[in-house]
Order: sequence, then structure tokens, then C-alpha cells
Amino acid sequence: MGVPSFGVVGVGALGRHHARVARDLDGVTCAGVFDTDAGRATAVGTELGVCVRSSLADLLDASDAVVVAVPTTIHERVALEAIRAGVHVFVEKPMAADTDAADRMITEAGRAGVVLQVGHVERFNPALVAARPYLGRPLFVESHRLAPFTPRSLDVAVVLDLMIHDVDLLCSLVGRPVTGLAAAGAPVLTRHVDIANARLAFEGGAVANLTASRVSARRVRKLRIWQRSGYLSLDLAAGGGEFYRLREEISVLDGPVLPDGVPSPTGLASIVERIPVPGDGMEPLVAELASLRDAVLGLAPPPVTGEDGRRALELSLAIEKQIEDHVTHTRSAST
Repeated sequence: MGVPSFGVVGVGALGRHHARVARDLDGVTCAGVFDTDAGRATAVGTELGVCVRSSLADLLDASDAVVVAVPTTIHERVALEAIRAGVHVFVEKPMAADTDAADRMITEAGRAGVVLQVGHVERFNPALVAARPYLGRPLFVESHRLAPFTPRSLDVAVVLDLMIHDVDLLCSLVGRPVTGLAAAGAPVLTRHVDIANARLAFEGGAVANLTASRVSARRVRKLRIWQRSGYLSLDLAAGGGEFYRLREEISVLDGPVLPDGVPSPTGLASIVERIPVPGDGMEPLVAELASLRDAVLGLAPPPVTGEDGRRALELSLAIEKQIEDHVTHTRSAST
């Protein structure tokens, strides 16, 4: 294969950005866009200067890979049509409406020998990329993903809309099976759950606390990781963070004095080293589609596989189910 061509199916708020990146990405040509809303497709095509395809079949004929950025309920249908046409697929998160659909997508992609990559874009956040040299075995992880209310993705609860990002990050960081789950939440402005909290326990002892809200007064995307080697505080919105650890000459704190016998000062600067973790500023979506390019060319495996996407989906659905049960129980108890 020479230079791969990428098409985009669905040019809503996110698909439009995928089309922009596909148009500008080195080593890729943009095969065009398709949307069942012809007016929207024409508007985006004109804005970006890319070809507007008259049908999904037309786009697939012109593409080596497609980005599926349509509503979650039709991810499977569009992805399977692409896979059966021998076209590589990048599908936005959540990869499917349920795990059965995810399994069918994974099976079909394996049978066809095409790439199936899932769009968990936070894996490519500059803060996470910069933090990799300091990542060890997490003992406790805390995430906050809060957003003001907007009339989008209201067909799903906040768990599948926002929290699933952190569920995927958590699973990739810990790398162990979940052994315990407790979750609670509430609908506030919609008929679905708008604010959610989940506490997860993992084999090996790691624990995580995740909070997601789409009814917040301000936007927050923070990830904090405690491990034996130190503490990482990452601002995913800003794309950077800090790593704190004991200074090299201090193996462990034991009592009120430092190893040389001198009483410790009141500040932490003499015993704790603060290491800035600056991101490189790269747009995560660019890094994400660059990884798809490399996977399509056979240069590297997809960094977020169909199996990864299914795992995040399955755990997110379990969190959502427990929250829904909690909401139902709370309503019953109050009547």
C-alpha cells in the first residue's frame, strides 16, 4: 500500500474534526466524507475543501480506512459494512451499543484481516504521553471529568458519554481484572444519569475512584495517580502535569528527622522533588489518526484494539447498570 486514504462517516461535532485532521495528516489522503444529512455533509465538505460522497458505498470504494463517527446505535451497522468491504475501521467510543455488537465487530474484523481501532482519544493526551516515563504500578487512581451541560450525546448516560474515557485509561494503566465495583449517580437535567461516581477495586490491590458530570459549572479533566515511586497529578485539559517523589537521598520517611539527623523544615521542598511533566502540545486527535495510519500500513499494531474498546464498554455498562439500580432503589425508598 502506498499512501492510505481515510474517509469519515458522520460529520457532526466530532466527525468534522476527524475530517479536518484526515485532510491535513502527513502520509494520508482524505477520501471524503459522508453523512445521511446531505446538507451538513455539503457544509463541512465546502468548509474543509474535501470531497462529499453521495453514499456510504461510494465512500468505502474510495477509502482504505474509514472513521465511524455516527451515533453509537449504528456503529455496528456502519462498521460491519466497511469491514465486509475490506476497509479498515476506526470507530469512535463507545465502540458499540452493547458487548454483543462489539463481539460481532471484533469477529468480523479478525475474519476479514482488517484493522479495528477504537477512538479512546485520551490515550493520546500529551499529559499521559509525557507521564509515561514516571508511570509505575498504580495503587490508587482518582479521576474527575466534569463538563457544563450541552445538548449533545443525550441519548446515553454520562458514563458512556464521559466516564468511559477514564474507564479505558484506568484499565490500560492498571492492567489487571476488576474484582469489585460500587457506583452511584443521579439524573439531573435529562432522563439519563448526568452525574456518576464509581469506585473500582482491581486484582493486586489497586483502587480507583472515578467521577463524571455533564452538569458542572466548569470544565475539569484531572487524573491523579499514587504509586510506590511517587504521585502524578495530571491536568488532561491543559495537557501537562507534575510528578512528586522523595528526593533520591531519602529512601523513606521514618520519624521527624532526615537521614543526616537534622530536623526537617516545615516545607516539603527539602524532602520531596517536584518534576514538571509538560506535554508537547500535539493535538490528541492528530496523534490518534497517525496511529491509525501506522496500523493500516502495518508499521505498528493499533494502540486501542477492539478488545480494549470492548473491555471499556463492558465495565462502563456494568457501572451504568449499578447506578440505574441505585436510582431506582432511591426513588422507591422515597415514595
